[in-house]
Amino acid sequence: MIKFTKMHGLGNDYVYMDAIHQHIEKESSLAQFVSNRHFGIGSDGLILICKSEVADFKMRMFNADGSEAEMCGNGIRCVGKFVYDKGLTKKEQVTIETLAGIKTLKFNIEEGRVKTVRVDMGEPILEPKKIPVISEEKPVKNLSIHVEDKEFQFTCVSMGNPHAITMVDTVKDFEVEKYGKQLEVNKVFPNKTNVEFIEIIDENHIKMRVWERGAGETLACGTGACASVVACVLNELTKHIVSVELLGGTLEIEWNKEDNHVYMTGPAVTVFEGELLEEAKKF
Repeated sequence: MIKFTKMHGLGNDYVYMDAIHQHIEKESSLAQFVSNRHFGIGSDGLILICKSEVADFKMRMFNADGSEAEMCGNGIRCVGKFVYDKGLTKKEQVTIETLAGIKTLKFNIEEGRVKTVRVDMGEPILEPKKIPVISEEKPVKNLSIHVEDKEFQFTCVSMGNPHAITMVDTVKDFEVEKYGKQLEVNKVFPNKTNVEFIEIIDENHIKMRVWERGAGETLACGTGACASVVACVLNELTKHIVSVELLGGTLEIEWNKEDNHVYMTGPAVTVFEGELLEEAKKF
């Protein structure tokens, strides 16, 4: 049997497994199985906590469709809570290896448990080829894409994974699925993209809905919140410290002027723990 923990960051939920002390195989198929909300556990994907040669731990993340992704901001906060609460580390600051580089996490601990996590998400990537996006503009702030009856203007940013951010009048009734699933696979995004729809409230507050690559609309996206604040600053719409209101809750994002790093602070929550029985492991 395989032990697992169900966790979420602002409703962005994943199944977490200790791949240090138990053998995990067929990761892509396993991710599809556990993510299924009818026949599996139900989640936006699977995250494995592994050994690392270059950091305290390594995080591997798989979307609900089985594709492996570079990073997940909400997911990595839960990785931090997982390793501390389960006694895999006694440190209050750890490094996590990801496909988007090594990230540093600082824990806010209450009554012996991690309550919130501040993550150094590193520097935003604005080079078109590294995002990647097909564009001659740098930074990419005026990418025009026509979908059905709408013309969108995108700012493109990578936080280790690609994001395309566009401003809308209001996010509440916006047809995220209708446009998001087409924009995700647009030919200008060689590796597909995450799509953020942003409503500006004021210079310190925005609302965001997200269509995540490989997962569809989710309640929150940490890297998307970071990329969105970078996009807002580039377009002179907000200041450098912004509250990002998502469907699942609020993240505090800072694009630090001194070191050019983006910092994300938000909660991490454990929902329940369980075991995959042998009869269920037909993924």
